[in-house]
Amino acid sequence: MKPDENGVKPMKKLLLAVAVSSVVAGSANAATIYEKDGFTYKLNGDFQVQLRQDVGNDQNPEIEFDDLELKNYVSYDLGNGLTGFGRVDFGFKDAAEDDGDAGALEEAYVGMKYEAVSFSFGKQNFASDEFGVEESYEDVLGEDQFDNIATDGDDTLRLDVGLDQAYLAASYEMDAEGEDSENGEYFDLFASTELAGLTLGVAYQNATPSIDAESFDTWGVSATYDFDIATIGADYSVTDETDAEPEQTLLNVVTTFDVASTTGVALGMRNYDKDDNSFEDVSEWYANVTYKFPAAKNFRMFAEIADTDEDDVDMGYLAGVRVKF
Repeated sequence: MKPDENGVKPMKKLLLAVAVSSVVAGSANAATIYEKDGFTYKLNGDFQVQLRQDVGNDQNPEIEFDDLELKNYVSYDLGNGLTGFGRVDFGFKDAAEDDGDAGALEEAYVGMKYEAVSFSFGKQNFASDEFGVEESYEDVLGEDQFDNIATDGDDTLRLDVGLDQAYLAASYEMDAEGEDSENGEYFDLFASTELAGLTLGVAYQNATPSIDAESFDTWGVSATYDFDIATIGADYSVTDETDAEPEQTLLNVVTTFDVASTTGVALGMRNYDKDDNSFEDVSEWYANVTYKFPAAKNFRMFAEIADTDEDDVDMGYLAGVRVKF
């Protein structure tokens, strides 16, 4: 997860009072381009360029692009507390690295919101994408087991409910058998609650990656606690055994703290394991720092180092600049 609008890296948790706004009101940083007679158009961008050497054996540094995104959000006031909205996001990361089209469609969905409840459908993230506490810029083992299975789709229905002390989300990816957008079938749930600095989260996914594939479940639990001077979090996710794969688990532990009003630090560790005697579990650690310029909070610099305990693996590093608007 990237730093927040204040330039430091928060835990990957939702502020329950504005949980639904990420789906129906665009980014908190989005600039309002036009607003009149109940119509609103917002645009925001996120550009990250970094020098990176991957964790691994005999890796070489390269200029890498991440989150080269332009996000478009429109909404209409439909009256009686009802809002209609739509979102189209484009990413240019692959194009910048000569590895894809000029621009890839990342999200495209429409929906409606009434008070704390919204419903949307289209190309978008699953409910389980909200899960997790990891704070790395890049990872080797995956953010969590949901990230290692699937967290977005092309035929997705999603429901979000933001209550005073809880946030609930559910999504369903239709199998769309025989269609070009066929992407398997997924059902996801996520719930979180926050009380006195403690945030708890749970997530569930039932996945059928293709029409004839075996279905399987992934579960996850997470907790973070804000000690004022630092925030500590952990999550644990597990994917059930199938005919093709043994049970897989991923554990995250992380702490974040500010060393100055402009500078945030994150230290984390994750462990990936398979319930297979022939597989030796792998641990990864990382440390990063983010600096925001006081005169322009959306221009920030960052650096990270990471390593795993695998044999013949060299430490990786990255450093770069992120620009948001």
